[in-house]
Amino acid sequence: MDRARPRLSRRRLLKGAALAAVPYALLPEPRAGAQTGFVDYPPAEWRPASSSNYTVADRPGDYAIDRVIIHVTQETYADTLAIFSNPQKKVSAHYLVRSADGHVAQCVREADIAWHAGNWSYNTRSIGIEHEGWVDRPAYFTNALYEESAKLTAAICATYGIPRDREHIIGHYQVPGTDHTDPGPKWDWVRYIRLVNFA
Repeated sequence: MDRARPRLSRRRLLKGAALAAVPYALLPEPRAGAQTGFVDYPPAEWRPASSSNYTVADRPGDYAIDRVIIHVTQETYADTLAIFSNPQKKVSAHYLVRSADGHVAQCVREADIAWHAGNWSYNTRSIGIEHEGWVDRPAYFTNALYEESAKLTAAICATYGIPRDREHIIGHYQVPGTDHTDPGPKWDWVRYIRLVNFA
């Protein structure tokens, strides 16, 4: 039996196109100043550092990435973002983790070189993660901060084939030539490395 195909009218096509567009029209407008598409770690929010505070690169093509460096800000989350966005400060990190809820902001693309370690060789080969808090105030090292940071570090290690151990996940104090002590003696390395390995 030969059946004729139903013929679509122009009106029906236009109506269908309009209905297909409805879900996009219902999406909320992006926040002012928010940029999307730049994050390397999907749960992160893009909060860019000033381009005066890092070096544009094409890692791992330009430089192999074989370290994650753990920092503590000695500032609040908001003040750290302000510092990174100030072109006079000449400092940045790839990521910043908030104490209260573990929220992650990405400030520099992983392909670029953040200025966080105080040692050019270590900057070129590492991803820097800042954590809101102070080295002598362990209350800032919340469960949420440890857990979300560990997920981030695990994702970075998976992306670049970095072993999930203390030789490759280091504190700022371990960078040659540094005068920094972060993340400090209150940082629980055993717990953190365990979380990274189970993430």
